[in-house]
Amino acid sequence: MDLSQTTTNVVTGSSGGHGVVSNQTNDTGAADDPKQNLNQVINSIQKTLGLLHQLYLSVSSFNAASQLPLLQRLNSLVTELDSMVKLSEKCNIEVPMEVLNLIDDGKNPDEFTRDVINSCIAKNQVTKGRTDSFKSLRKHLLEELEQAFPDEVESYREIRASSAAETKRLAQSQSMLPNGDVKVKPEI
Repeated sequence: MDLSQTTTNVVTGSSGGHGVVSNQTNDTGAADDPKQNLNQVINSIQKTLGLLHQLYLSVSSFNAASQLPLLQRLNSLVTELDSMVKLSEKCNIEVPMEVLNLIDDGKNPDEFTRDVINSCIAKNQVTKGRTDSFKSLRKHLLEELEQAFPDEVESYREIRASSAAETKRLAQSQSMLPNGDVKVKPEI
């Protein structure tokens, strides 16, 4: 499975019932914090599930005297679902389509994670094998060239060493790692 194949935006207000939603809070400073939004989503889902359970209990033991509590619970559910739709626009989570299909099939979504990790490990092993093969080929070619052209190989190694030293010096001056990646300063 390839993680980049397809993803679906699960958290949108206009997704026709596919949105994940969150509770409202009075803290407007944390409204843009993704973790806070996710916690609101989780709390809202739990509250909705509790309301649905209460509604189930009211319906299963319905009589004429319990009509008012039933209507109050229905109104609470509608209000909570409405707030879920409004707050879902603050939360943007992409879920791979394969995960949703696994859930629809009644399977554990951790299977997707395991498959992706196993696929990455296999691709990493293939890439490592190719890299090792190229290193071995380079070493073998240099040995063969050194036997045939010792002076040229020596000048090649000198040029390569000075080039590597220059690249390393430049990388250090630009805060780059030896592998070419740039160091990122942590956000404060």
